[in-house]
Amino acid sequence: MLTSEQLSVNEEGHLTIGGVDTVWLAENYQTPLYVMNEDTIRRHCKTFRQSVQQYYGGHGLVCYASKAFCCKEVYRVMTQEQMGVDAVSIGEMYTALSAGFNTEHICLHGNNKTKEELQFALEHGIGRIVVDNLTELSVLNQMATEMKKTPRILLRIKPGIDAHTHDFIRTGQIDSKFGFALETGEALEAVQCALTAKSLRLAGLHCHIGSQIFDVSPFVLAAEVMMDFRAEIRRRFSVELEELNLGGGFGISYTHEDRPVPLEEYMKAVSQALKKKADEHQMSVPFVLLEPGRSIVATAGLTLYRIGARKEIPGIRTYLSLDGGMTDNPRYALYQAKYEAVVANKASLLRDEQVTLAGKCCESGDLLGENMMLQKADAGDLIAVLATGAYNYSMASHYNRIANPAVVMVADGKARVIVKRETLEDLIRNDQ
Repeated sequence: MLTSEQLSVNEEGHLTIGGVDTVWLAENYQTPLYVMNEDTIRRHCKTFRQSVQQYYGGHGLVCYASKAFCCKEVYRVMTQEQMGVDAVSIGEMYTALSAGFNTEHICLHGNNKTKEELQFALEHGIGRIVVDNLTELSVLNQMATEMKKTPRILLRIKPGIDAHTHDFIRTGQIDSKFGFALETGEALEAVQCALTAKSLRLAGLHCHIGSQIFDVSPFVLAAEVMMDFRAEIRRRFSVELEELNLGGGFGISYTHEDRPVPLEEYMKAVSQALKKKADEHQMSVPFVLLEPGRSIVATAGLTLYRIGARKEIPGIRTYLSLDGGMTDNPRYALYQAKYEAVVANKASLLRDEQVTLAGKCCESGDLLGENMMLQKADAGDLIAVLATGAYNYSMASHYNRIANPAVVMVADGKARVIVKRETLEDLIRNDQ
């Protein structure tokens, strides 16, 4: 089963993405190869923007979460699609600026922003800085005073919500390295400090409860908790904060077993909760920011590999050894993330063999999937691992001194390189 409408099989029995033959892509750009479908990315951006228009009257901003997949071309697409972005490092901010992105529409995140990062944000007029802790609040205020700046800030709040997802990607509970806790009074203390800071303008609140969430109710509950806290701030400090950033975390379909919630279902339920709470507290509905990342780019991408060897262990398993692995996709090694795959040059055939996809690194845990049903494959065949557009290129490493693959963007039946394949010289460039 193909998990995305962007994929099909041509007359030669080859898998295609965005109308481009994956076998042709592998032959012309080598493997491993990241492939992204521009049309899918743009369609997802438009869907989010249209939802904000429909449910909030356009009173909001969709900020693409850079950490999912960051490169200059993606920021150019986000500019054209009238998106904001969130960034979590000086590197992501610098890349966005290098692509000509409007700094006013950048939100800077991070639980331990360096002074260098804060200075960069202040110097370049980054639109919103999401403050994570009291130390950062104090340092930022001092730096802003010295630089004669008054940045707009949001406070990251832990709403104490169980997001029903993997522990590694839960962020909204009290035991999290991110944000200010409501239960301990820390969040109220942060609000008071921010409101009395000489050179900071507290514009609103931020929360993010986790990633890859398939249930609407945690999002609704988080919105209700944040609106109640917003009302408490008004009662205590006579200030009505104008912005509320509800983060991202919308689940996507990695396999046919996944059942993501349609975006409109989430948007409708959360907008109704916000409006109900606004009426209850006799407050305005805030300017709403969202931060989707995975749901923008994950299903837009796939990764192509060449099989180097087939190893059959009778009665145990069959390994297909690939020319990539955990260096270009660490998600299976990290938390056994499930994927679907296709033998790209035999995509029209039945999946009638159970195999394990093995990476080439010197680690037994370097796998991309176990007990996967695929078309029977041999050395030289191509494997396409689907829905790899998020947290693959961005999490790639140089373990075993393996160079990072190229990234190719397909659109209108054509392909272009948006990130060059690394060379051996690139690997030793900074060695002394």
